[in-house]
Amino acid sequence: MTIELVDQVPVQNELGEGVIWDHHRQRIWWTDIGQKMLYRYDPLTRKMESWSTPERLCCFAPVAGQNYLVAAFESGFAFYEPVSGQLQWIHKIEQDNPGTRLNDGRTDRQGRFWAGTMIENRELANDKGRLYCIDHELNLTTAISGLSITNSLCWSPDSEILYHCDTPSRQIDRYAYDSKSGNIGEHSVFTTTAPECYPDGSTVDAEGYVWNAQWGGRQVVRYAPDGGVNLVVPTPASQPTCVAFGGKDLDLLIVTSAYQGLDETARAAQSDAGDLFIYRTDYRGLVEAPFKLAADKQLRFPGKN
Repeated sequence: MTIELVDQVPVQNELGEGVIWDHHRQRIWWTDIGQKMLYRYDPLTRKMESWSTPERLCCFAPVAGQNYLVAAFESGFAFYEPVSGQLQWIHKIEQDNPGTRLNDGRTDRQGRFWAGTMIENRELANDKGRLYCIDHELNLTTAISGLSITNSLCWSPDSEILYHCDTPSRQIDRYAYDSKSGNIGEHSVFTTTAPECYPDGSTVDAEGYVWNAQWGGRQVVRYAPDGGVNLVVPTPASQPTCVAFGGKDLDLLIVTSAYQGLDETARAAQSDAGDLFIYRTDYRGLVEAPFKLAADKQLRFPGKN
């Protein structure tokens, strides 16, 4: 199978993350959490747009039929229209736990939005992080507690399995998933990553294989449904952070990266750290569902995107 680096966007993100493919607009979106920036890129024209965000934006998703996003900022969930900058908060979270912030997230195949928190400052944290779900009616529920760094959130093609990890454990877990209710059930270890390879963002392809960006490992790994390593894709940067499939034929593997935590010597040796990498592959991804908001919860922001 062929995997070829066909484009590299020299954005030099401090902490590139949350990459998604907007199939409706045929654009790549991602965030630089550290620099409070949101990016949108057209892989055909190579045109890039960017916006400053009001807080650190950790992950997000388009809202079906609308021009705004559902966004997980550092302190909570909001609707956000990047062109006009308009913002409407949905839920502020963990305000009694200032050592945490939101981190990884995405929509499930039924259009619920999921995102979890991580411990950012252990001196200020009085509790560990949690994985949350926002349903179509904007109800907020907690699915998993006791997390240090929530990551790798994705679903099997049939929506019967939810994948998730607590990054420091180097262990990706699989949970039984009820797609009708959004409830999770029994869980087991899906795979354990190699030493110094910390599981970050993940996605699932059309064959049900899990692709995981591995912080510190300089690689993206494709895992078979039984958890075995199927393929390793080396990356130019040592800290790949998140992955998505995109492009007209969903055959582009898109990888964000970060320079966060690298000292001057390491950064000098990694001039590509923080860039966005796009690979053409012989694999196909799946169209990610937008956030599906109940009709009586719709907003109208004036901006167009």
